[in-house]
Amino acid sequence: MQGEAAREEVCDVLVIGAGAGGMSAAITAAKAGLKVVIVEKAPVIGGTTAFSGGVLWIPGNAHCPEGDRARARDYLKHESGNFFNAAAVDAFLAKGPEMVEFFERETKVKFVASLYPDYHPDLPGGADVGRSITAAPYDAAALGPDLARLRPPLSTITFIGMMFNSSNADIRHFFNATKSLTSFLYVAKRLMAHGIELVRYGQGTKVTSGNALAARLAKSCFNSGVQIRTDCPARSLIVEDGRVTGARLPGEARIMARRGVVLAAGGFAQDLERIGPTYPHLKRGGEHLSPVPMDNSGDGIALARSVGSKFETRYPAAAAWMPVSKVPDGTGGYSAFPHLLDRYKPGIIAVLRSGRRFTNESNSYHDVGAAMIEACAGETETACWLIADRPTIRKYGLGHAKPAPVPLGPWLRNGYLVSGRTLAELAQKAGIDPAGLEQSVARYNEGAVRGEDPDFHRGSTAFNRYLADPEVTPNPCVGPVRTGPYYALKLAMGDLGTFDGLETNVEGQVLDNEGAPIAGLFAVGNDRASVMGGTYPGAGITLGPAMTFGYITGRHLAGTG
Repeated sequence: MQGEAAREEVCDVLVIGAGAGGMSAAITAAKAGLKVVIVEKAPVIGGTTAFSGGVLWIPGNAHCPEGDRARARDYLKHESGNFFNAAAVDAFLAKGPEMVEFFERETKVKFVASLYPDYHPDLPGGADVGRSITAAPYDAAALGPDLARLRPPLSTITFIGMMFNSSNADIRHFFNATKSLTSFLYVAKRLMAHGIELVRYGQGTKVTSGNALAARLAKSCFNSGVQIRTDCPARSLIVEDGRVTGARLPGEARIMARRGVVLAAGGFAQDLERIGPTYPHLKRGGEHLSPVPMDNSGDGIALARSVGSKFETRYPAAAAWMPVSKVPDGTGGYSAFPHLLDRYKPGIIAVLRSGRRFTNESNSYHDVGAAMIEACAGETETACWLIADRPTIRKYGLGHAKPAPVPLGPWLRNGYLVSGRTLAELAQKAGIDPAGLEQSVARYNEGAVRGEDPDFHRGSTAFNRYLADPEVTPNPCVGPVRTGPYYALKLAMGDLGTFDGLETNVEGQVLDNEGAPIAGLFAVGNDRASVMGGTYPGAGITLGPAMTFGYITGRHLAGTG
């Protein structure tokens, strides 16, 4: 059912937002026999989840070897520091594996081990492998007519609309298609299957990563009797006798909720009035380009504040930082490309306008983003440039520019890439200090020829090496930059969603300014303050808590928690 609801109706639980957190709470409550309705202001289902990697960080899950809950707790305590919330962390660690088992047993949601190392495996309690899981690929044709309501994946990370599997092996086949018969046949088979899907359904249906998770959750909602109404924003909350009892929808329609209303609107990453004074690079006049859906404009937080909730931005980082490049769309606009893979490859370095390196490029996107923000303090613009030589860019690509045999000409002509025969020429064209770039590359190459990076220790952790090139030895993250022509790609700052959110208790009840629960009002996902305390410990630390606390909140509403 789509669009405007009936004039007034009653359900047990009303969920506002159709991302992973909201759908998880809805499914859990529905499986316990409650009548659940989800309203979603976008015309599509999936929220930020559909754009994501579909990874969940769940220590102790049945798919992964690292199951030591005490070590995971120690790791989070070191990561979160003064913002460590013992009650919330303990609930997350206790219920996360239970949540995974419940969804795999009761719904269409399935996972596979991703083998991601923690982002800081060298910290106490950190793991070299074994805490992250990924949504299993899915044939979204199973959604039937509702396939049209599944949010498409982020366009900049697809190839002619086709999604890659989350494994490095899948991507490696595409990189090696012109060099290996096995890879060529693999790619040909994928392209043929994708072509058949386009003819039959008008879009690709073999979805992976976050798109697969969104599709699996949506199918599980429908199978559980949960109604999802798209194009249906919640205009305001209804409060009766001090309790939130429902919400007003378009056309003066009302949905009353006997058990509670769950806010799951995705945080405030696209709320320009809120992020302007909160994000440090925006406060000093720079730009921000978020690849998350425009619908994540702080609606849930605004609704909660209208009934007296507590909200403040207090974490060390308000959001999960993601360096992005601006991909021209051919009409004068552009879209954001999140740099998830290229920075880890040998022969690609990042420099500031001064030409100097400023961080370990093979650290997580959040850590590199935080380093960008710090390195550009005192400047209006927060930016850096990825630098690569000819052999490197043809082997790995750079940003949205694909590796050989895909030509680089279109990206050079539209200004996405800049090229120079020499480093000095490249620097002049890109707006980088030529002497600084030449000195940085010379300094980097001194160690790179031996696989060493004495300045930033690239390749020193299991996570650094996980997304690098295992065929390059002795260090899969480090290789020299020495064969022209040279290429530069400018990066700006983006994010993958906000960390700050509404204060809640463990069960998800939203707290008021005095710290007391607001009766009938709950929050999950990015509307709820992150249990990670404004830090980014590993792959899936947004979706893992979103689904776990969605599960906890759903059970609480059903009286089974």
